[in-house]
Amino acid sequence: MIPLGPGDPLRLGPYRLAGVLGAGGMGKVYFGHDSRGHAAAIKVLLPQLAHDQGLVQRFLREAEAARAVTGQGVARVLAAQTEGGRPWIASEFLAGPTLDQAVAAYGPFLDGAVRALAASLAQALRTIHAAGLIHRDLKPANIVLTSRGPRIIDFGIARPEHGLTLTTTGQVPVTPGYGAPEQVLGHRVGPAADIFSLGAVLAFAAGGRRAYDGPHAAAVQYTVVHGEPDLTQVPEHLRALIGPCLAKDPAFRPSPEQVRTAFAPPRRAERFWQQGPLGADIQQREVGARQLTTLPGTVVTPPPNRRRFLTGIAAGTAVLAAGGGSAAWLLREPGDQKGKGSQDQNEAVDSSAGKPTWGPLATADPWSPPALFVDGIVVFGAKDGGLVAYGAADGKKRWSAVDITPSAEYLALPSGLIIAADARGTVHAFDPSTGKEEWTADVDATAVMAANKAAVYLMTRGKKICALDTNTHKVLWRAASSFEFVGAAASESHLIVHGDNADVTKRPEVIALDTASGAKIWSRQSARAIANIPAIHGDTVVLGGKSLTAARLKDGKNVWSVPARSPTDSLAWGAAAVDGKHLYAIDGTTLHCRRLSDGAKVWTYDLKLAPVGYYPPRFTDRFVCEATGEDPKSSDVVALHKDTGKRAWGYTQHSNKQLKLETSGNQLFLLQNQSATALFASGS
Repeated sequence: MIPLGPGDPLRLGPYRLAGVLGAGGMGKVYFGHDSRGHAAAIKVLLPQLAHDQGLVQRFLREAEAARAVTGQGVARVLAAQTEGGRPWIASEFLAGPTLDQAVAAYGPFLDGAVRALAASLAQALRTIHAAGLIHRDLKPANIVLTSRGPRIIDFGIARPEHGLTLTTTGQVPVTPGYGAPEQVLGHRVGPAADIFSLGAVLAFAAGGRRAYDGPHAAAVQYTVVHGEPDLTQVPEHLRALIGPCLAKDPAFRPSPEQVRTAFAPPRRAERFWQQGPLGADIQQREVGARQLTTLPGTVVTPPPNRRRFLTGIAAGTAVLAAGGGSAAWLLREPGDQKGKGSQDQNEAVDSSAGKPTWGPLATADPWSPPALFVDGIVVFGAKDGGLVAYGAADGKKRWSAVDITPSAEYLALPSGLIIAADARGTVHAFDPSTGKEEWTADVDATAVMAANKAAVYLMTRGKKICALDTNTHKVLWRAASSFEFVGAAASESHLIVHGDNADVTKRPEVIALDTASGAKIWSRQSARAIANIPAIHGDTVVLGGKSLTAARLKDGKNVWSVPARSPTDSLAWGAAAVDGKHLYAIDGTTLHCRRLSDGAKVWTYDLKLAPVGYYPPRFTDRFVCEATGEDPKSSDVVALHKDTGKRAWGYTQHSNKQLKLETSGNQLFLLQNQSATALFASGS
């Protein structure tokens, strides 16, 4: 806990403040206690938000409504009011680890503990719903494990104008992997949305990893809407109980009472929170909390493992998926039928185009980024972990690197070496032909972003951007950021980073850094909620978002801009691919070919599906290739003539899993779930 500073209040209502638990994008959270020694976590809105009377009134109104939730399974809202121009809300302070901390420290829960957790959380949700409320952000970080059992927290904590944690109307930010499909798509949600989140929470507790995961937020949300949960680490007898909670259709999810009955918690379930290493951890934290209230106003150094109070608000992201129905026709432009239907007789296509050259092989990690082609080798995440390399022409396995974390992304340097990172943050450089490790660098890397001739650019722990010299293997510079997820591209002089801001009160940002020093050259706000990869071509950078924008590389000033036609931010412009004088980008479900010089439309094609916009469309010498939802039950491949947008050929995958494409020369490589397939892509 941080001591109070000069600008911090000493008292709010009946609570004497003892220190600062943390600060986030919406405000600051204090630890306080009343005259009877009852501890509370008090959140105060930031001054700039306190001037928004609409937000303040809604904050107080919904906090008061949340006080109606008084069951044992929730952290009670104690008070909420405005004092001295400071709107604040006090909730019950709970001493214990959050569920994600407990699983990280002690591993997945055993059967009895999962059943006890499920029954307790289901009862808490029943209480919340009976009060006419929906939590909407149930996740492991919002569940505190106390000696009396699990407690749901984060009630009445204010959110931006577009939603609060507890609300009966409106939309809220969605935590990737835990928000229900209807939340991701921006639809109105009911109590069943909390049941979906409960299922995802229980899968995490039982299996030790998320049921929905991916290399970035957009991929996770796509899987929530279109994919299936990964329950392979969940014991089989629990899968049948958790699975119904994760039904895509809210109508097919069980009620809280049905969940509680189905999980049938064992007798004396409270022992799971009072015994063993977890029980000892909880007890130690409770002792630390009592110390904080023993001497009023005194800041006591907590035990080393004291509960970290969660502050700030996770930036919500929305899935880039529509798939058909009303969403599809809303996203079409007038005249979008151009480019559809059978091919033009004057645009002959080789009969072998769109035919597999090898595969499908069940060898891929479902969460792998798109494949990487280097010197006749194709590299991707392996089903059993790490990286695996196959011959691009014959599909024969060449080598593997088992310690690599594929979801951290990977790339090829101009020299041809493959760069990837492991879970410890070590960067590895591999020879693409043999898999020989040429060098390593310990830099705490969490993501591999981009590279040029001089350096590879990484995101490291602490949200710092790092430049690593690829000749000396030494860090050139580090630059602070607030980004959770990023897309990046590098020229020799500029590193362009499009980041999702962790602070939901701030819009996502695009920054340009000097590749030599890390100094910021320019920055601009992005209206897009989800970062995607910028495209650099000469002295121009193309950015996706609420507008497709071409900006000058040197100063970030607009050259031209085309607004998105999509009705929601989640279906705005994705990443662009530049090919000579033209670029290809997707707005909603519509693939566009536009002139690079002025943004003028050349042609459009309705894909009937909005692929994950983090990655750009892929192209060969004659075709641009993308995923299509022409079959509502399958995510397939369509190849269009680059000049006209007319359909050249298609390839059916017979699966609705997320489809990831990569091209090289006349080959197209597909990853879908665990399947890896190489196609001949070129025409005559």
